[in-house]
Amino acid sequence: MSEKDTDQGKRQFLVAATTVAGGVAAGAAAVPFVASMLPSERAKAAGAPVEVDLSTLAPGERVTVEWQGKPVWIVRRTKDMLDAIRGNDGNVADPQSKKKMQPAYATNEMRAIKDEYLVVVGICTHLGCSPVSKFAKQAEAFDPNWQGGFYCPCHGSLFDLAGRVYKNKPAPDNLVVPPHKYLSDTRIVIGEDSKGA
Repeated sequence: MSEKDTDQGKRQFLVAATTVAGGVAAGAAAVPFVASMLPSERAKAAGAPVEVDLSTLAPGERVTVEWQGKPVWIVRRTKDMLDAIRGNDGNVADPQSKKKMQPAYATNEMRAIKDEYLVVVGICTHLGCSPVSKFAKQAEAFDPNWQGGFYCPCHGSLFDLAGRVYKNKPAPDNLVVPPHKYLSDTRIVIGEDSKGA
């Protein structure tokens, strides 16, 4: 092998090694750059949309996610829960959801895009306390004929399974329905409005 062939082989090796090293360095530099374009935890808390998988939520259960620093409850309602809402109009202050506590697509008896799922901000509209879930139909100290819903132990506000406030209770309004939309039957985005729902 001549000296010229050896130099040519070294040159090709150095070019290949430099190309590989440059590619690795470019990839390493791109990772933080791409990551910087993703929403930060602060941006998410400030209102970036939150995607939720509903596939493991069983009927009668509730899941809580955080959006804009607030708890958002998603309740998968059973047929019995939906029937309890239909029979509760006489007990609630705003049965037709005329006050603007929800987007237009949730201005209905169930206050939902899909009747099966309730999506509400889990903060009492009285003084900002967090109500507790009382889904079972049973006599309660606060209501011997309780049909299920939410109870705020701080000042006694009651909300039905559509988040509608009971008459003559401290809370002035229904629970707030945040903007949301469905990506599929089992995926929802909190913080983005549904179009044409």
